[in-house]
Amino acid sequence: MNRGGDAVPGNGLWRTKSIEQSISDTDEPGTRLRKDLTAWDLTVFGVAVVIGAGIFTLTASTAGNLAGPSVSLAFVLAAIACALAALCYAEFASTVPVAGSAYTFSYATFGEFAAWIIGWDLVLEFAVGAAAVAKGWSQYLQAVLGQVGLDVRTTTSVAGLDVDWGSLLLIAVLTVLLAVGTKLSSRVSAVITAVKVAVVLLVIIVGIGYVKMANYSPYIPPAETGSAAHQGLEQSLFSLLTGFSGSTYGVMGLLAAASLVFFAFIGFDVVATTAEETKDPQRAVPRGILGSLAIVTVLYVAVSLVITGMLPYTELRTQPDGSRATLATAFSANGVDWAATVISVGALAGLTTVVMVLMLGQSRVLFAMSRDGLLPRGLARTGEHGTPFRITAVIGVLVAIAAGFFPAGKLEEMVNVGTLFAFILVSAGVLVLRRTRPDLPRGFRVPLVPVVPVLAILACLWLMLNLTALTWVRFLVWMALGVVVYFAYGRRHSLLGKRGATAVPVVKEDEVP
Repeated sequence: MNRGGDAVPGNGLWRTKSIEQSISDTDEPGTRLRKDLTAWDLTVFGVAVVIGAGIFTLTASTAGNLAGPSVSLAFVLAAIACALAALCYAEFASTVPVAGSAYTFSYATFGEFAAWIIGWDLVLEFAVGAAAVAKGWSQYLQAVLGQVGLDVRTTTSVAGLDVDWGSLLLIAVLTVLLAVGTKLSSRVSAVITAVKVAVVLLVIIVGIGYVKMANYSPYIPPAETGSAAHQGLEQSLFSLLTGFSGSTYGVMGLLAAASLVFFAFIGFDVVATTAEETKDPQRAVPRGILGSLAIVTVLYVAVSLVITGMLPYTELRTQPDGSRATLATAFSANGVDWAATVISVGALAGLTTVVMVLMLGQSRVLFAMSRDGLLPRGLARTGEHGTPFRITAVIGVLVAIAAGFFPAGKLEEMVNVGTLFAFILVSAGVLVLRRTRPDLPRGFRVPLVPVVPVLAILACLWLMLNLTALTWVRFLVWMALGVVVYFAYGRRHSLLGKRGATAVPVVKEDEVP
């Protein structure tokens, strides 16, 4: 076995990068990340990124548009799928403590082409996810400004285009913060996370007093069919393939809601991307992943029960002008304006950390891809703060473009399909690595293998089928573009390919293809 990999040498699509090589590359001069993070830091990152999008921007609108009061059950279904995948992530991250998350894991199990595909796919999860949440942040900024008497819109028209300047401002500030250092980002995240957890608890405690049991009936509203919004490619892929109609309310609405609120749990896998910067990754990473997921699941279900109990689900529907209901909507409708203001401020703080940690995760995935030569290696250079500052800047620009010019709803669905696909590959990867490398030390082991990984794959596949067919079309177009980029650049510049061809390491610190 040569130093570069343990499979097909040369230019084979399925050449794998050995675990030993992946770990060895973390000490490469010029692209070394600083090991600053603890289990507590990782749990904070996990809670920081997960609590935000779901509670503040999705709970109310999903109840009104898709599931009614059963949105709480939708959260439970999504949480089960996440928990199964989280166990697989925990084993992989404790076994391969290297930046890149699912990309790095796939490189060690399925080969380079699959690794590229999953890395390209993770752009949908992290970069597009950051853009979607940044738009939610901008919406809350407008609400807060209005509550203090400033009637200012955070979206303006420039040359005929609607530009969301609120989200652009947020992304610019966070890009600078992430470039300065991961530990600093963790400290800022910890403070803001404490604020938003307090706001979430406020929602639950104050909201319980306004719950009306009549609002829970019917818990699963009868299906509404014939809506033009759910015909053709706008209906779920499952409905399109099977002929079962009605993705608004009813059982199909519940399943569609589970696929959508899955977006609310996105982020626990960001913990895996920071494994290389963790002091004791074998112990800290599994604790960070599983601990953050357990905390947010309890809070999500509690909040969704309170909100749908405070207001009939029909009053939470998206308005004709496109404005979506939020947590503040339910409190304003009950005359609790002070709580609505606090929630808006808390959401503004909370969504800040969501965008920051998603951008952090994206930069680490592209960092790993650049270090492997699949993207220009010059991007992987780390600066005096031990962070990949060039990639951070590139991510900032890409996220700013997506947030500034694209609608939030479409971004959320694209994030979901990309994340679910990544979860499927990671879950399958556990099965492969257990067979091919049973000798590897594992800080955490998935219980009941192969049952848990197989259930994770099936659960994620089912959620994917309940996303709209149009989302699938966009996803396939994006992945096709990724294939083109790989064959045009990545395959020819891959360090693993060069090592396989020459049988010696090919490492040039200042190499910029």
